[in-house]
Amino acid sequence: MNSYDLLVIGGGINGAGIARDAAGRALSVLLVERGDLAGATSSSSSKLIHGGLRYLEQYEFRLVAESLAEREILLRVAAHLVWPARFVMPHVAELRPRWMIRLGLFLYDHLARRSLLPGSKAIRLDRPPYASGLRKELTHGFVYSDCRVDDARLVIANACDAAAHGARVLVGTECRSARRIEGRWRAELSNGETVEARAIVNAAGPWVKRVLNERLRQPSDDSVRLVKGSHIVLPRLYEGEHAFILQNDDRRVVFMIPYHENYTLIGTTDVPLEHEAESAQPSLEEVDYLCRAAGRYLATAPRPSDVVWRYAGVRPLYDDGSPDASSVTRDYTLRVDDEAGGAPVLSVFGGKLTTYRGLAEHAMQKLAPYFAAMKGPWTSRAPLPGSEFEDRERAQSEFFLRYRGAPSEVLRGVFRRHGSRAAEVLGDGDFGEHYGAGLTERELRYFVQHEWARTPEDVLWRRTKAGLAMNETQRARVAAAMAR
Repeated sequence: MNSYDLLVIGGGINGAGIARDAAGRALSVLLVERGDLAGATSSSSSKLIHGGLRYLEQYEFRLVAESLAEREILLRVAAHLVWPARFVMPHVAELRPRWMIRLGLFLYDHLARRSLLPGSKAIRLDRPPYASGLRKELTHGFVYSDCRVDDARLVIANACDAAAHGARVLVGTECRSARRIEGRWRAELSNGETVEARAIVNAAGPWVKRVLNERLRQPSDDSVRLVKGSHIVLPRLYEGEHAFILQNDDRRVVFMIPYHENYTLIGTTDVPLEHEAESAQPSLEEVDYLCRAAGRYLATAPRPSDVVWRYAGVRPLYDDGSPDASSVTRDYTLRVDDEAGGAPVLSVFGGKLTTYRGLAEHAMQKLAPYFAAMKGPWTSRAPLPGSEFEDRERAQSEFFLRYRGAPSEVLRGVFRRHGSRAAEVLGDGDFGEHYGAGLTERELRYFVQHEWARTPEDVLWRRTKAGLAMNETQRARVAAAMAR
């Protein structure tokens, strides 16, 4: 029977981040994920690393400050996956007065140390570069800094680094049950294995309560509020690489973000759910809501029929008793349950993509009393796989030079996904078949051999977003190749 220090249940961003942190502290780690890494909420976000400007209105100052500090760290340690972006907020006097926005942006600029991003300022919207696509009556606004991210690949990078530090990662594997025996956990896995662990981390996201109560037989008074956040992707709606944060008449905000080269991403909604949804999908009402929200600001309003892709994620928010879904805290709660000081289970309630690294560090602090020889914190200064460079533009130029003559679409995609590991992916330059959208047979093989990909969906919609730009025939060729 295999024995581990830590069994991590759940291969989303929090589970992968905790597995990486623990493995780097010399703990033996097993990560189990019943589906694919980032297969649920962690690949269905708004693709942002941000402080959460709107949380200031809910007085979540500590959460915003922590998120802004983490934004700075991730810009350094995940530099090939996290990009700076400027966010434009058109001013609509009837929704929020100008002084309130100025005050909020001042706090946003100064709640945490900021050395890599420019601050906020007032701008004109009736002249370049921000006039593109907007209604003519919108003349004033503000611009501030945040970051965009490839969310699913951030999960993969953490899982890869966990494995590089000795962790064992099993996808398509469920923890069916676990019980305490003589001060240790004994868990039954769906692959037929029985394993032992000194501690368990329950990072099952929307299913955290079910895992705790049913699989681990651990009673708990903590609960999650399940909130569906839907997004739509349309052909490019405006020129420029800046994003928009749009005030809506229901006091919520909606983001409009450049997505890959030819698309615009709009999101998100806040729809309460009563039960865990295995596969959440945007409703027609949500699609219409997002189109109307963008249409209030754009000269040409998007239509639901223009949508080329839609997706939804279920956020497992900690239930703080707030009356509506939009005001529920995005902060996290880490709960440790044990019996007589032994065999703990740490459950992760809530959280957001931006704070995953700090959450993992706090989780290890909570578990430190159970692992006396555990090493100290390390992830704030260690680059993730692919970000081992000093200058991103120089590293990309050197990669392009090494494979000069190769299709630029292939090189751009591979570097964006793998960063400094891109040459490891392409090797001698024999790419094999090019399926389209920059995805080649060589990279496909790499996903299967090194990144736990098992299905076409794993590759087309999580390891890459190539499925968005491919036609049916191209996607079928990828499926056929994976079947072989």
